[in-house]
Amino acid sequence: MLYVFGFQRIAVVMSDLYFLDPNPGPGREGAERGVRIELRRIEPGELQGSIYAARPISVTEPIWRVDLLESADGPMGTFDRTHHHPRFRGWDPYPRTFVEELSADPVAWFAARLQEPEQVLADARFDPAELGPTDLDDLREAAPEIVACLRGLLERVHTGRLATAPPADGAEALRESWL
Repeated sequence: MLYVFGFQRIAVVMSDLYFLDPNPGPGREGAERGVRIELRRIEPGELQGSIYAARPISVTEPIWRVDLLESADGPMGTFDRTHHHPRFRGWDPYPRTFVEELSADPVAWFAARLQEPEQVLADARFDPAELGPTDLDDLREAAPEIVACLRGLLERVHTGRLATAPPADGAEALRESWL
C-alpha cells in the first residue's frame, strides 16, 4: 500500500515493506518487515490535453528516509531494526543510522521530526531554496494526518495484513514495497 502527501515541491510517501537483504550486516540477518517513510521531491507535470485532462505528477528523488522495521521472524511491534537515513547520495541512502529514541517510540520520534523539517533538511544537506514558499508550514500542518496514516499502516503490518512474506521461493534477496 502506498500513501502520498504532496505539497508544492516535497512529498511524504509511505508504504509497507517486506525486505530480505542478500548481504546483511551483523545482526541484520533474516527478513525485515514494517513501514518505510520517505521525504521526496514532487513535480507537477504539464497537462497532456484539454484543461480537463488529468495532470501527470512525478514523485522523484528521495531526501530523507525512516524505516520502522523489525525482524520478520520475531514478535510484532519490537522495532528492533528501526533506523533512518538522514542523507541520500542520488537514489542511494547513506548507511543506516540507529537512534535509541526512534526505536523506543518510532511514531513519536517521526512526529517530532515533522515539526522540525528545517533540521531534517539541514541534516540531509537539502537546499531549502528548492522548496515551495509554504512547503514547510504545510508539512507541519498536515503532520497529524500523516501520523494518523502511519499508525493505521503500522496496525495493518502488526495484524499481518501488510508487509507479509511472499510465497516461499527460496529467494536470497527480496523487496516487496512501493518504496
